[in-house]
Amino acid sequence: MVYILGHRPDEFGLVPDREGFVKLKELLWAIHEEEGWRYVGQGHIREVLLSRERVLFEAGENRIKTVERRWELNLKSPCHDLPRLLFYPIRQRAHPNVLEKGVVAAPGENLTLTTSREMAFRIGLRRDQKPVILEISVERARRSSTDFFKFGDLFLVNKIPFNSILGPPLSKEFQKLKTKAIQEEPQPVPDFQPGTFILEANRDPAPWRKDKGKRQKGWKEEARKARRKRR
Repeated sequence: MVYILGHRPDEFGLVPDREGFVKLKELLWAIHEEEGWRYVGQGHIREVLLSRERVLFEAGENRIKTVERRWELNLKSPCHDLPRLLFYPIRQRAHPNVLEKGVVAAPGENLTLTTSREMAFRIGLRRDQKPVILEISVERARRSSTDFFKFGDLFLVNKIPFNSILGPPLSKEFQKLKTKAIQEEPQPVPDFQPGTFILEANRDPAPWRKDKGKRQKGWKEEARKARRKRR
């Protein structure tokens, strides 16, 4: 725990917050990825915090950090010595939307990109059984005013523009689902269709029907006059 939190959190795909804390669930994710350590649970961490080693850590509500740290998180000075390509994991279901709109970090947070596809996949597995690993063109992202901040072997950004995503393309399965969704989308019904006509009150040959279908006053007298004439 001292090594993960205090020395190289980036080595485990972890980025502490501005106060140096890491969420307990994220720490456990990283620990469980190490061979032979899947049995570790929150109870074991609590035991450490109750032991003599508790002086090495500071715990808050569902988060933990080491008192001494040998890393620095600088979010003020963008990095300019950058690789050509970086990787970022997303949930599979988010893939179509991300290709069209890109990704934006939540307020106060950053997106974690890696130089290694394997590390991106490792991070992605924490939230999706089949994560999609995006390939990001650093140069295109910088042209869209994206600043990169280095943290160990990781790079942090607040957004990934859609035009900086080089791939992968949507799988055939998703393309079929998208096409099917478009085909099944309800079509608007036009106001006028062939074989129909529109009733217009001002063109009614019997204007007396305008008054909610009631006959004009005096219709009985007119009917009597007509019968007398026929006699």
